[in-house]
Amino acid sequence: MIARLFDKISTNHSLLSFGRGMGVGLLALWGLFTVTSCDDMLATDSDLYVNADGGNLTDPTDTIYSMVGILNKLQPLADRTVLLGEVRADLVDLTSYASTDLQQLATFTVADDNVYNNPRDYYAVINNCNYFLAHADTALKNNRGERIFEKEFAAVKGIRAWTYLQLALVYGRVPFVIEPITSAQIDEADYPMADLAYICRYFIDDLTPYIHTDMPGYGTIGNVDSRFLYFPINILLGELNLWAGNYREAALSYYRYISTRNGVGTSWPLPTFMAYWRSDELSYEGHYVDGWEINCFQTESYTTGGELVTLIPGDSISSSPYYSSLPSLWNTTTGNDGYYSLTPSAAIINLSKAQVYCNRNSAGEVSYAPTNLPDYLTGDLRLRSAWYTSSRGTLEGRPRVQTMYKHSGESPHVHLWRSSMVWLRLAEALNCAGFPQFAYNILATGVNNNTIDSLQNVYKADSVWLEQFNFPNTLHVLRTESLSGYTTIGVHSRGSGFTEWNEHYALPMPEDSTATLAAIVAHQQPIIEDLIMDECALELAFEGHRFYDLMRVALRRGDPAYLASRVSARRGEGVSSSIAVDLTDSQRWYLPLNGGK
Repeated sequence: MIARLFDKISTNHSLLSFGRGMGVGLLALWGLFTVTSCDDMLATDSDLYVNADGGNLTDPTDTIYSMVGILNKLQPLADRTVLLGEVRADLVDLTSYASTDLQQLATFTVADDNVYNNPRDYYAVINNCNYFLAHADTALKNNRGERIFEKEFAAVKGIRAWTYLQLALVYGRVPFVIEPITSAQIDEADYPMADLAYICRYFIDDLTPYIHTDMPGYGTIGNVDSRFLYFPINILLGELNLWAGNYREAALSYYRYISTRNGVGTSWPLPTFMAYWRSDELSYEGHYVDGWEINCFQTESYTTGGELVTLIPGDSISSSPYYSSLPSLWNTTTGNDGYYSLTPSAAIINLSKAQVYCNRNSAGEVSYAPTNLPDYLTGDLRLRSAWYTSSRGTLEGRPRVQTMYKHSGESPHVHLWRSSMVWLRLAEALNCAGFPQFAYNILATGVNNNTIDSLQNVYKADSVWLEQFNFPNTLHVLRTESLSGYTTIGVHSRGSGFTEWNEHYALPMPEDSTATLAAIVAHQQPIIEDLIMDECALELAFEGHRFYDLMRVALRRGDPAYLASRVSARRGEGVSSSIAVDLTDSQRWYLPLNGGK
């Protein structure tokens, strides 16, 4: 098996190759690199590489070449990460024009030769990372006594951890290799098989020493701010601990990222990007205001209040193997002659319509939007903000014109992580850790130190633990505190209006007014978890997370039917989804590891 996974990984040219036309300008001070290139950054047909036959990587030039080579190896995983996370879940349906490979994903009948089933691509990343980690001279210091390669070392460990996590989520049990392989003559017995639990334990230990290490700063590579090219250590630790069931540790990891993303002593409130009806709207006939789609998906500038966290860069040249296929799979384009393959499912359409949009006018009066608005304007507005369909200009026999703004092709890059994902993961971890009201506040109102003070009165036995969370009131201004000067909102308000005043989105409480805190928490946790999963669907649909969100809850509850029932109902309750296997058998959730022959 290992030989199949690692064949065609050479020991020099393909190991650390990087982008065609990549010109590298290194400034005198380490850490201030500016790398320029064509838009087709990180293509693979380059003559430039770091020769793996040499000794340690001791020069900044060698190191940046190696980093770009690793980033190059991530490119084949970009589209696949999104598609494996969505096509197998409940929020996406296929059109009749979808390829056999996509149909196999959707029906859980993936063959060994399916184009999306190639574990070797993951091991190409891992082997590059293993080589770098084995050969970078981490003892080398500059004239200030600072370790020169520490940031790169942490970044590469993060990339390796993310790649192994993807492998475990896609394949279940995988060969675990942490040394560089430079020969195709490999005895697979030398490498143990690792499952998700082992991978989480290993990489939690591996990454924890780097929680305070910044990512490298190379300026701009191609047309991308290099800060978007890494997987931040604290988010990775949040993900690994969440999967491992270490919920307090997960919550603190996500919090560390939020509280240090803009520097020590700062914060990163959930940006107030919304799709909304104007507060004094009466007829709900005018066009809604959309500040959500453009700021969350069309913006790739790095700002203190920005949304984007991590992307995998793509090629702008359509003939390149690293030109993203997502726009043509989702949109009416000249390239696909109008025959797109993916479309939102009935499940996400129905969930969006089921939300109650709350409005609050300038006089402070609360009302609710009608429940029969056209064109998917009923309920939450984010689906309509992300997706547009029309019969205009459609030829007879052709599908309706469709635009998916999350994957519209405005950028050649594939976005993986953003702010709302981090906050929703924090809410999930807190709910599982026994703080459902804290999690609810993230969904409904946003949080600041006033919120923490009130939570300490609720969870008195854990008040010291809660003191670790610091959301300065001057930076996290809630809408309940200032309608004109607020700086953060609850995630649900991004598409459903003034959730703070929505009586249909109230904190769940048991009917027994004398219930103990333990009873209240036990009552609230499953309800809040369902709210979080619904919010993940409304906010993060089509971005690659959904199947794994369902998987994580199903594993946590010990209930495979949780995942199976939702995936089976992607076309609506009682409508066949053509799934060919029994998804209550969790082994059916994984792809065959012997793919990509």
